[in-house]
Amino acid sequence: MWLGLSLFYVGAVLFLNGLWMLGRIADKEIWVINIFTGVVSLCIGLASIFGPEANAETVKSGALTLLFAFTYLWVAFNRFTGADGRGLGWFSLFVAVTAVPVALDTLAGASTGLDWWMGVNWAAWAVLWALFFVLLALRKPIDRFTGVLCIAQGILTGWVPGYLILAGRLG
Repeated sequence: MWLGLSLFYVGAVLFLNGLWMLGRIADKEIWVINIFTGVVSLCIGLASIFGPEANAETVKSGALTLLFAFTYLWVAFNRFTGADGRGLGWFSLFVAVTAVPVALDTLAGASTGLDWWMGVNWAAWAVLWALFFVLLALRKPIDRFTGVLCIAQGILTGWVPGYLILAGRLG
């Protein structure tokens, strides 16, 4: 259920961050969903790593979850401090590069519908975080495209699978 919970709120934050990039949500309020999702993801990641049932697989899952927790907390931090986001852009490159082998490994070992979906999700996240790098670190004007893709991925890679897992329909 950790995965469903995490994906559900990742869907929310990606959807809302996409709207924010399109100018539909103000800087002064986007931090709320980023803090909430960052803290939820942080708790899930830490529980996976340090919980009583921790093993090699849960530690790996927790470490990967923390990539996203840190991203959302950094977005909120930037809204509070007025930072320009270049540091977050370079961290996004790290996430994008990390997501490529995770996608490939997940797809190579896929045996269930959820495994296949997660492999595709990791590939999609690699693309989205690469766009965050281009937008923030390289300062290229791709706000609109990145915002639209962020909204689509929020729905397709986060909200839908998260809800289906929580509802017991995907697993």
